[in-house]
Amino acid sequence: MSRDLILRVIGKLLIPFILLFAVYVQFHGDFGPGGGFQAGVILAAAIVFYALIFGLENARQVVPDWLVETMLACGVLIYAGVGLAGIFLGGNYLDYFVLDHDAIHGQHRGIFWVEVGVAVTVSGVMLKIFYMFASRGNLNGPEDY
Repeated sequence: MSRDLILRVIGKLLIPFILLFAVYVQFHGDFGPGGGFQAGVILAAAIVFYALIFGLENARQVVPDWLVETMLACGVLIYAGVGLAGIFLGGNYLDYFVLDHDAIHGQHRGIFWVEVGVAVTVSGVMLKIFYMFASRGNLNGPEDY
């Protein structure tokens, strides 16, 4: 692994910026291109990049399997919870305007939480697929190539 020092240093420098970009895409999704799906894929790509540089076992220590499976369930529950909150507050399923006294703020709040649910689910699914495929082979790090 010591022969890949440049790759490791560049990875350690880039991964925080990739994660920051995922957060930007998540929050910018209300006002322009982006949103939960794109943010979830970018977040998962940062972890896949980490796994390719530092090995699958190290990535599984950073984001363990139980966390990935919890992300799958929690994202769907967040999405469904927003819809049910609309019903309980007197609207229809996924009617966001009832989530706040001001209908416009309710729309923004509802869209934000739906997009958070989508981002969590998408990143969980992408990581689960990667972990399943990577475990079939021997992806311990760049020295295996």
